[in-house]
Order: sequence, then C-alpha cells, then structure tokens
Amino acid sequence: MKRLIGWVALALVLAAGAVWMFGQRWIGERVFNAAVERQAGVDRSAELPDGLHVYLCGSGSPMPDADRAGPCLAVLAGRQGFIFDAGSGAIRKLGAMGFPMGRLEATFLTHLHSDHLDGLGELMLQAWMAGGRDTPLPIYGPNGTDRVVSGFMQAYEIDRGYRIAHHGPGVARPGGFGGEARIIRSGLVFEDDGLAIRAMKVDHAPVDNALAFRINYKGRVIVISGDTGFSQGLARFSEGADVIFHEALNPDMIGKLGQTLAARGNADAAKIMADIPDYHATPQEAARVAQMAGAKMLVLYHLVPAPPTRLIEPAFLGDAADLFDGPLHLARDGMLVSLPAKSQAIDLDQLL
Repeated sequence: MKRLIGWVALALVLAAGAVWMFGQRWIGERVFNAAVERQAGVDRSAELPDGLHVYLCGSGSPMPDADRAGPCLAVLAGRQGFIFDAGSGAIRKLGAMGFPMGRLEATFLTHLHSDHLDGLGELMLQAWMAGGRDTPLPIYGPNGTDRVVSGFMQAYEIDRGYRIAHHGPGVARPGGFGGEARIIRSGLVFEDDGLAIRAMKVDHAPVDNALAFRINYKGRVIVISGDTGFSQGLARFSEGADVIFHEALNPDMIGKLGQTLAARGNADAAKIMADIPDYHATPQEAARVAQMAGAKMLVLYHLVPAPPTRLIEPAFLGDAADLFDGPLHLARDGMLVSLPAKSQAIDLDQLL
C-alpha cells in the first residue's frame, strides 16, 4: 500500500511539473505575442505634438558604464529627425526608445573624439536598413568628417554585400548605404520647413573645430554644447534657449579617481584623469552658462564620471543648482524632453 501511495505521489509530482513547465511556456508565448502586437511596426512618436522632442540616447562618457551609452542626442523637429553624435551603444538605446529612424534627415557631429562617433557605423547601417534609405545619410561635421565617414564605410563594405545578397536590392537598397560627409563651420548649417540649425566653434583644445549647436523650430530653442570648457560665447549663443543640454565633469571626483589609480600603480590612467578636467565644464560652470543665457532649463549630459546611483548625484552637482534659477536635471539614457510648438511647456518623460 505504501508503495502504491509512493507511485501515486510521484505521478502527481511529475504531472504537476509538466503542467508547470508547459503552462509557463503557454504563458510566455502569449506574453511575447501580445508584446509584438503592441509594439512591432508601431510609430511610438506619432502621438507626439508638433514641436521639438529630444531623445537622450547617450548620457555617458568613455568610462565603462552598463547603464549609459556614449554621448548622443536625437531630435525630432516636427516630422524631421536628426541625431547629434553617436556614442557607443547609443543607437540601440535609440531604437528601444522608439525613435522613428525612417524620418532621420541627417546626423551632426560635435567633434571627432572617438567617444562621440564610435557608434557611427551602426547608425549608418540602421539609417539604411531600418530607415529604408535609398540615398546615403548626410553627416555634418568639422574638418576630418569625410575621413571618418569613409573609414566606417570601408569597414562595413563586406556587410553591405551580405545584406544586399540576402534581402535583395528592393529592401537593402544599394544607393542608401553609408554616409555623405558635409563639412561645416560656424553659422547657419541647416534650414528647412521652419527649422534652423546653427553651429558655433567652442574651445576643446587640442581638439580642432569642436562645435556647439542651436536648434530653432517654431519658436522653441534648444542648445547642445558638445564638449567645451566654460564659455561666455556659448552663453551668448544660447541666449533665450528653452533647454541647454550641456556636458559636465566633476573635477573632485575625477581627481579622487586619479589619486587612487596612481596609488595602485596605474600611472597612465592617472595621467589621463589629470589631463581631462581642463577641456570640460564643471556642473557649476554649465549652470553659470545657463543662467547667463536666461535658459528655462538645464540638462547635464555626457557626465564624467556618471553617478552610478541617485545617492551620489548631489555630490556630483555640488552647488550648481544654486547658480541657476531654472530646473536642473542630470540626464539618464531613455529620457525624452518635449517642447511643444506654440507653448512654453517643457515635458520630461522616461521611456526606458
């Protein structure tokens, strides 16, 4: 009898395990199918009002960070899309945010440091395949941009052949592969359908021709600093901006990193930590620029070093909030900043 009860108990356990296993699979399949129905092929930007919408696709720096991609800001101006810098990992973040790659008109590079363009190959690929382009992506940047674009196109040439062979020229349109470099300097660099994009040279020596950008669309204005130290010229360039997106480095934190690296025998890394503060702005300096410009909001991105937890953010900012009258935010990957046309509103949302 006991033996029979044991066999019955075993059978029940096996039956319950089978139900659990196959039940989990059944539930998983339905959850997946529901997610596909809800998201695949859906333009998540379609419901955004006319205006400027800024996607924070990368708020980090060259330092390793599992949560932050390299510098990248994408902008929707009405129905036109633009991407400013393409740091490592940023294009995948942008895809996860639902940026409409099919409306991408052009890319702009603030300068030619590797952390601002090491995702450019992936961007050109996604603009071609996900964006359905049949002409190369225009890539605006300073002197040397043509060499960078040419190098990425050479690196992706073999992949180009594979994709055309696999998907056919009706999908992988041969003429849409790669980018077309367009060298720019200070001044008006793009104008179309109520949109104006202006560039200004900023000081990021020894980097030549680093640029900041001012984007104006239907009365709404944003400014992207690129990499620079404190600049009164940038404050004048940013006058009346709704939002300034400004890079920021905390020298005390970088100094502590350098001291620790030196004490542990890593002299090269310690030297790098000692070198970088002189061509970046502190949070306090960024706040001064925003205050001088009369900006309505300041968003700090390209954070060096990026605070890994919210607990560290006040230490990173120091007294920056006391130097700027408006709201000040530390960028996070996946943040969306919206400035509707014919409005004074500035809305923040976290998409990731």
